Amino acid sequence: MSAGAADEAGAAAPAPGGTDPASVGDPVAAGIAAGYAFAGQALDLGALLRDGRCFPGAPVRIPLPMLNRHGLVAGATGTGKTKTLQLIAEQLSAHGVPVFLADVKGDLSGVARPGQANDRVRGRAAEVGQQWTAAGFPAEFLALGGLGHGIPVRATITSFGPLLLAKVLQLNRTQEQSLGLIFHYADTKGLELIDLKDLRAVVAFLTSAEGKAELKDIGGLSTATAGVILRSLTAFEAQGMADFFGEPEFDTADLLRTAPDGRGVVSVLELPAVQDKPLLFSTFLMWLLADLFHDLPEIGDADRPRLVFFFDEAHLLFDDASKAFLDSITQTVRLIRSKGVGVFFVTQTPKDVPSDVLAQLGNRVQHALRAFTPEDQKALRATVQTFPKSSYDLEELLTGLGIGEAVVTVLGETGAPTPVAATRLRAPESLMGPVDAAELDAAVRGSALHGRYAQAVDRESAYEKLQRAPAAEPRASKAARAGTEEPSLVEQVVASGMFRSLARSVGTQLGREITRSLFGTARRRR
Repeated sequence: MSAGAADEAGAAAPAPGGTDPASVGDPVAAGIAAGYAFAGQALDLGALLRDGRCFPGAPVRIPLPMLNRHGLVAGATGTGKTKTLQLIAEQLSAHGVPVFLADVKGDLSGVARPGQANDRVRGRAAEVGQQWTAAGFPAEFLALGGLGHGIPVRATITSFGPLLLAKVLQLNRTQEQSLGLIFHYADTKGLELIDLKDLRAVVAFLTSAEGKAELKDIGGLSTATAGVILRSLTAFEAQGMADFFGEPEFDTADLLRTAPDGRGVVSVLELPAVQDKPLLFSTFLMWLLADLFHDLPEIGDADRPRLVFFFDEAHLLFDDASKAFLDSITQTVRLIRSKGVGVFFVTQTPKDVPSDVLAQLGNRVQHALRAFTPEDQKALRATVQTFPKSSYDLEELLTGLGIGEAVVTVLGETGAPTPVAATRLRAPESLMGPVDAAELDAAVRGSALHGRYAQAVDRESAYEKLQRAPAAEPRASKAARAGTEEPSLVEQVVASGMFRSLARSVGTQLGREITRSLFGTARRRR
C-alpha cells in the first residue's frame, strides 16, 4: 500500500541548502551555524536557539550520507520525541530513503496524510524559517501477529533463534544454552520449528524415554530445565503470544521499498495492541534488524542510507539482557552501518543505552529532561557528559527546553561532530495525530502485501512429524544399518542450521564468516 501517495505524487525532495553565518549577527551563534552549513543534501531539523532567541537564518541540519552513522532521540515523556521521528521520517521519504517506525502509542499513522494548518503550526514555521506545506507520505502499516491495524508480521521459531527467544521467555544463561541445544537437535533432524507447538513438541520428546539419549553426548537436557522452558512456553502462549510465530514469515526486504514517485515508503509498525507486552515487541524489533543485517550485502559509505530504522522504547531491549545478548546488539549496530542501514534508538535518557552501543550513535537529538529526584539529577549530569564541550550551560538548558525544542549534535560531512546547538524544531508537514482506525483497515486491505501475509499457514513441521513418528531408534543402530559412520559432534554442529539461526538473530561478523565459509549459506535473494 502507498497510503497518501496519490495526494502527494508531485512532492519533491528538499533541495540542498545552508546559511551564510555572517548574516546571523551574533558571533557565537554564527560560529555554531557555520558547523551546519553543509554543501550536500541534508535534513532540516530546525533553527538555532541562543539566549532565548531563535535564528531562522541558521538552520540545524543532518547530512543525508551520515544517517547510517546511527543516532539517539531522547527526552522525557511529552517533550516531542514522536514529532521529531515524524519530522525526520518525512524528509527521509522525500529523499527516496525507506523508513521503519515503531509506533508504540499509535500516533505516527498520520504520516500518511497531509497535516492541518493552524496558528500554532504557522507560528512555529515562521519562527524557524520553514516554508510549511501540508504533505502526506507513502506508508505501509504493519502489526505484530496481525494484532492491531496492519499487515501481520510473523517470524518462524527457527529464524527467531534461541538467543532472541530466550530473551522473550526470560530464561537464564543455563536455560538459554539448553534452548540452543534444542534448536541444534531440531535442525540436525530436519524438524522445522515453525510455531510454538513445534518447539514444545521437540522439548517434550527430548525429555521422554525415547528421546533422552539424543542429547547425552553433548550434555543432555535436564528434566528441570526442560520443565522451566515448557512452563515458560505455556505461560507465553496463555498470554496470547502464539500469533506472533508462524508462517508466512515477514520478509524484511519489504521494508526497503520506494513508491512509484521515488519517495521512500514509511513502514509503520502499529504497536498499541501489544504495548502491554514490551519485552515481546522490543525483541521482535531486534529480530527485524538482525534479519536485515543477515540478508543485506555490504555497500560501504553511500550518498544516502538504504533504510533508517527507528527503535522506539529502546530501554526495553536492554533491560535484564544477558551479556551475550548485549554483545550481539553491539556487533549488529557496529556492522550494519556498512550495509547502508541507520539505526536510531529512541528513549528517555542516554543512560538507557549501554555505553558500547551509545558510542556508535553519531547523531544526537536530546529533548528536555526532568530533574525532580536525585536519580533524575544523576541522569542529567550523565547526559551532559555525553555531549561535546560547548558554550551552553547544558544542565540548565536541558531542564528548560520547551516542547519541540532539543539540543543537537550530529556528524558533519567530514565525519567530525558538529557544534552543540540548542534547536527549535520544525513542524511535521503530515498529520500530527493518528489516522482513523477504519481508514487504516481500508488501507491495509488495499495493500499489495495483504495477499502475501494476511492468512496464516500451518504446514507440516516438527509437531506433525513427531506425532506420527514411531518410537525413536538409538542413533548408533540407525547408523550401523545405514552402513555409515555416525558423524562426530563437530560435524553435526557444522551441519546444523542453528548457526544460520544464530547468524540471523545475532548478526555478528564471526557468525557471518562461519555461515559463508563452512557451508556457504546464501543470503535471501532480494
